[in-house]
Amino acid sequence: MSTSPGKILVAQGGGPTAVINQSLVGVVQEARRHPGIARVYGARHGVRGIVNEDFVDLTQETDANLELVAATPASALGSTRDKPDLAYCQKIFTALKAHGIGHFFYIGGNDSSDTVRIVADEAAKANYPLRCIHIPKTIDNDLVGNDHTPGFPSAARFVVQAFAGANLDNAALPGVYVAVVMGRHAGFLTAASALAKKYPDDGPHLIYLPERTFVLDSFLADVKAVQERHGRCVIAVSEGIHDASGEAIAAQLSSQVERDAHGNVQLSGTGALADLLCEQIKSRLGIKRVRGDTFGYVQRSFLGCVSEVDQREAREVGERAVQFAMWGERNGSVAIQRCGDYAVNYALVPLETVAGKTRVMDDAFISDSGNDVTDAFRHYLRPLLGSGLPQAHRLRATPVAKVLKP
Repeated sequence: MSTSPGKILVAQGGGPTAVINQSLVGVVQEARRHPGIARVYGARHGVRGIVNEDFVDLTQETDANLELVAATPASALGSTRDKPDLAYCQKIFTALKAHGIGHFFYIGGNDSSDTVRIVADEAAKANYPLRCIHIPKTIDNDLVGNDHTPGFPSAARFVVQAFAGANLDNAALPGVYVAVVMGRHAGFLTAASALAKKYPDDGPHLIYLPERTFVLDSFLADVKAVQERHGRCVIAVSEGIHDASGEAIAAQLSSQVERDAHGNVQLSGTGALADLLCEQIKSRLGIKRVRGDTFGYVQRSFLGCVSEVDQREAREVGERAVQFAMWGERNGSVAIQRCGDYAVNYALVPLETVAGKTRVMDDAFISDSGNDVTDAFRHYLRPLLGSGLPQAHRLRATPVAKVLKP
């Protein structure tokens, strides 16, 4: 079957986010504005759905229902953790060609962009006119070439509110509280916890990121110092903290290590790291009240905790992807670029710029102590969180003079 500019395919890959459906709907709605596009197909469960020809016709969705889906977290088409190699991508290309797809849009992170790159290369080798566009998405905020990525601001908003609440709880019943946040290589999401602080003695008092080597003895010394200063300690820890050799602390402290399909130490979906750090604090510092949490998957698609900035930009990257595909003459990845204070532009960068690469936090965002963030990071993150963040308040607590014990 010959290709036609009237048929496009969109799919979602990797971990869901609170706004990934905004990008999906952005593609569908923008495509409807172009008279040359007759059909918009969606692949269920990402690239796996493409290989299995598990397609749905999104052209038949009503505008009203699309808008309801856009405001719903997680991947409406379903996602996949499949990491395609060359042979897998050749099957993807075969399916696209069989259905006469002229434009391929894949919403995902750096692995997804690499898939788009390989598929584009296969189409070029076959002299098949296929336009391939990667649409950015990841709560980790680790895509090269982007100021930030859709999904991160809303997840960051959740982290800020969760730590603000945990800090209030910890202040009421003092002790040590440890919360582990997603982020294997990049600490942006864990660093977001810093914006939960309102008063000088608010937590998190300590923040540990994968961009810095984690030393257990230094960690315990930090906790002890904060505990002595404030009578309590709130700690934010990235799941990806590691020692000088690069070994994950979760693997170093645990007697049993679970690994995912790619051989990586399983960091998400387990409370092991929080439990292990809490045990070290109890046993080596002698602090009795020590509690730990792992935010896990809840931070990715939490309903009702969405940044309107994130929603708007997620929609726009979908729309711009279609515009770049229809009016441009090259493949690429849509990138968000910050300008002014605060505004963004969208660019189409080469797939090679993003594919298979990982962005980490700038050194300027991390304090010299290695256990906090700088004002530069706070300035970077604040406009992304959106408006109307809940605020905590305190009693003025005017003291009453003692009578029995002057």
